[in-house]
Amino acid sequence: MDVLRSLRARRPRPRGTPGPGATGPLMSWIGDERIAISGVLPPRAIAGLAGQGVTHVVNCRPRALVRWRGDLAAERAAFGPGRVAHAPMQDHALRQRPAAWAAAACFAARVLADQPQAGVLIHCTAGRRRSAMLAYAVLRLRGHDRTRAAALVLSYRTEAQLVPAYVRSVERWLATAAR
Repeated sequence: MDVLRSLRARRPRPRGTPGPGATGPLMSWIGDERIAISGVLPPRAIAGLAGQGVTHVVNCRPRALVRWRGDLAAERAAFGPGRVAHAPMQDHALRQRPAAWAAAACFAARVLADQPQAGVLIHCTAGRRRSAMLAYAVLRLRGHDRTRAAALVLSYRTEAQLVPAYVRSVERWLATAAR
């Protein structure tokens, strides 16, 4: 994890470069990767995501929160169920079980590989930890090495934190899945 700490210390502090039609600090586009990270958006903002380049959504909020707030249902209503994936994770800074998030990471990587105009929004509650982890996993699936994937997430989403246990979860899953 020394690599991640050194990246955190050296990375620039200005906001990420906005992506297609981005409107400010709510959403951070990750370079040219067509991946955006944000916190949960107000229901009234979900309809406007398509105008900002978002075609697919990955929601990383736990089941109880999406039921209570209704954000997953609103996203599926706006984009269609086939364009929204759910990675129900708690933010506890411990190992994240691949059963909760791996299918969503594969979904986002597949969409980006198959649809050159697609833009995938990955969000959790605050847009800092779980969404950063999932974006890191998608970048790793798309061929970036650990250092480059971490640098992309941390430099474009300034509030992001790559929790060491979460990164280890991704790396263990990638090592096991490659066998």
